[in-house]
Amino acid sequence: MKDGGTGKTILRALAGEVLPTPPIWMMRQAGRYLPEYRATRAEAGDFLSLCYNPELAAEVTLQPIRRYGFDAAILFADILLVPQALGADLWFVTGEGPRLSTITDQAGVDALKPVDDIHETLNPIYETVRILRRELPEETTLIGFAGAPWTVATYMIAGRGTPDQGPAHALREGNPAAFDALMARITAATIEYLAAQIDAGAEVVKIFDSWAGSLKGEAFQKYAVAPCAEITAALKARYPHIPVIGFPREAGDGYIGFHAATGVDCVALDNSVSPDWAAAHVQVDGCVQGNLASSHMVTGGQALVEETQAIVRAFSKGPHIFNLGHGITPDADPENVALMIETVRATKS
Repeated sequence: MKDGGTGKTILRALAGEVLPTPPIWMMRQAGRYLPEYRATRAEAGDFLSLCYNPELAAEVTLQPIRRYGFDAAILFADILLVPQALGADLWFVTGEGPRLSTITDQAGVDALKPVDDIHETLNPIYETVRILRRELPEETTLIGFAGAPWTVATYMIAGRGTPDQGPAHALREGNPAAFDALMARITAATIEYLAAQIDAGAEVVKIFDSWAGSLKGEAFQKYAVAPCAEITAALKARYPHIPVIGFPREAGDGYIGFHAATGVDCVALDNSVSPDWAAAHVQVDGCVQGNLASSHMVTGGQALVEETQAIVRAFSKGPHIFNLGHGITPDADPENVALMIETVRATKS
């Protein structure tokens, strides 16, 4: 087992070290369940204004660190800033989520900006990273992130989130040349976006493939595995010591072998797979992250305690970062988050 030394616990786990207590952070830990976040978002005016205001974006990133002492902070931003930086129109509808201008053919892909132009839009995000590296506690790891190309493409094609990613599947089957060109543009932009985050001070990056589960068989290999591998290889060539976390959500059996197929240092797991299954089939290849159901942050109680303990114990024989199986929801109770952290740190394997 590689020795991660005595430094930051997240980095030690990502280096393959088995720790007596897993480090912990939480997807969407800066979010609407926190009253301090809601106050800062109101100050910003709207969601995108918050993302592009480095001082306020850094503030909401720091809020859950101050409140809970998580072992990592994740940059506050959104996966759809990359399409906006490529020239797509992006806006958010209150209560409904994001809306984008749509790309349905090669002409739409050709109209996108060159990859080299994305930083003009995304520079405020890099400034947020720089502020966080200055202001975070010394023991707290800073995680940058981007959406995976498939997931980002589903929004760019449909113009919104969809239940089955049908429009994206229709384009990849009906016009594969245009679809592949779009994926290539997003992949190249994602590499440069994450590289800029690393240059600004991100110590780890995570690739969120929220809709990977709708890709089956060969399509999963081509559109979830291959782009993640390309992004990881490009980043590792420039930054050999920066760990990468991959999250092909709801991949099921696709989680098996994902470490080796993509080169990521850690595979994040959703809660549709059991910890015991994942320990036997995924953790054998390296660090895993997850995978408590986010619903426990709403309901709390003994079920939260028991499931948290079961996850810690199931993954105790290998490198593990404790997290939720998906992002925390706005209706979560902040006290349940505290209970989860207390339980993780008190559980003996």
